[in-house]
Amino acid sequence: MKEYLMNVLAEISVNATDEQAEKLLAYKDLVLKYNESINLTRITEDREFIQKHLADSLSVSPLEEYQSAEKICDMGTGAGFPGVPLAILNPEKKFYLVDSLAKRLRAVGEMTDAIGLENIFLVHSRAEDAGQGKAMRETFDLCLSRAVADLRVLTEYCLPLVKIGGNMIAYKGTDPEEELNRAHAAIRILGGKTKRVVPVNTEEFSHTLLIINKVKRTPKTYPRKAGIPSKSPI
Repeated sequence: MKEYLMNVLAEISVNATDEQAEKLLAYKDLVLKYNESINLTRITEDREFIQKHLADSLSVSPLEEYQSAEKICDMGTGAGFPGVPLAILNPEKKFYLVDSLAKRLRAVGEMTDAIGLENIFLVHSRAEDAGQGKAMRETFDLCLSRAVADLRVLTEYCLPLVKIGGNMIAYKGTDPEEELNRAHAAIRILGGKTKRVVPVNTEEFSHTLLIINKVKRTPKTYPRKAGIPSKSPI
């Protein structure tokens, strides 16, 4: 599996040492083990897991917006994606993994402890609460999210956490233009500006990275109370 992993990563211009590749595969094995008792992923075949969780998560690695970031938020981390694979390859960066489900977050903590990651910080919180809290609001260089949610909702979850000059990156499908057009008003209101759209295409998977730059402070009224952004997007 290591050779296959290395080949897939090479397609997206990502380099990993043997030790890092072994940690990535060890995390895969732990997720699949925990998945037997906790619902973490529907993807259980090794190669598909490597493609759609590990390589997909790491596809932001070559981007300048990622390379220059030191403090990174992974919003709605779920089983630890994209935060854990990125933390494995970048021990010099700090990753704050935010999730609202305590049981899932505990599992991520146990798994990252098992592979010896020391640059992961777990945050049990709703996105709306994290964005209003003084400890996290406008403190991150970068906020990432692979969460399955409309971009209008994701921007209200992520942009309040990003400092001015920082960025958010949303992992989206291959044709995000309609969703991006719907989100223009929300992006502007929340202090952002669409920077660029980066397609990622390999033989195994394709997606798009939407990069939004934080150009001004988010109004204090955002994010709104828990549940409102998803029910009534901006």
